[in-house]
Amino acid sequence: MTEQNNSLKVGVYVDAAYVYKNGGRGMQYNILREFACREGTQVIRLNAYVSFDADRASDDMIFGASAKKFHSFLRDLGYKVIIKEVKWFVDEETGQRFGKANADMDLAVDLLIQSEHLDKIVLVSGDGDFVKVVNAAQNRGCRVEVIAFDNVSGRLKEEADQYFSGYVIPNLLPTESEVPWGQIGSLVRGTCSYFNKEKGFGYLRYLKEISPYLWITDIQRPGSPYGMAYFRAASLMNANGVDLPSYNHVFEFELLPPQRDDQLPIASNVRLVSVIPY
Repeated sequence: MTEQNNSLKVGVYVDAAYVYKNGGRGMQYNILREFACREGTQVIRLNAYVSFDADRASDDMIFGASAKKFHSFLRDLGYKVIIKEVKWFVDEETGQRFGKANADMDLAVDLLIQSEHLDKIVLVSGDGDFVKVVNAAQNRGCRVEVIAFDNVSGRLKEEADQYFSGYVIPNLLPTESEVPWGQIGSLVRGTCSYFNKEKGFGYLRYLKEISPYLWITDIQRPGSPYGMAYFRAASLMNANGVDLPSYNHVFEFELLPPQRDDQLPIASNVRLVSVIPY
């Protein structure tokens, strides 16, 4: 199967501050764009909503330069950067100073207005405050996909037309491996699709590559972008008490060569990295 260009229009909306604070630090925005356009769709909107502490930037030149460099980097990738400055307040009871830079309203308004000219929306956030705007965009005929890492609203996940854990999208969040994702010796992330408790073994399913055919989950079917790895219960490093199999637990693991040519690769050092809400 080959990817076909089409006339569908996609908009990407990134709640950058939420992603950064909830597991997505280091997210690759170029990979995000590639994933959003995986079906040959035309990218119409690429909006990144970022917070900026002007007070800190005035006192910390390194911080200010780093923030501006990041914003310029996003613009070079084609993103429109919407900056929300941090506003500082003082708690009347404690006297403590705290900052707020909530871009939810800006993102929601832009998404709703611009959805009129879009066929698909990719919302990168796990914030449940976006449930209503997701419903509104869907009622306008838009397909809405949600990508998030940690602290994901279960309601937002349910209301999305499709939800993706950012952990399992190849290269969206880099691993520590120097071997390319999906190759023997690489680190990948996936979920447990089968586990035999009595015999102490199971299978982990992972996405080998970004593909327009994510719906072909059967690895035996031609064109399926998924792979499967065999693991022993002894390889589970920090999953005590986890009821397997489970599509709600994301594991990172190393792919080792199969013992025979006709067998699956072996998953080693299987480590729980995230729990997706039900």
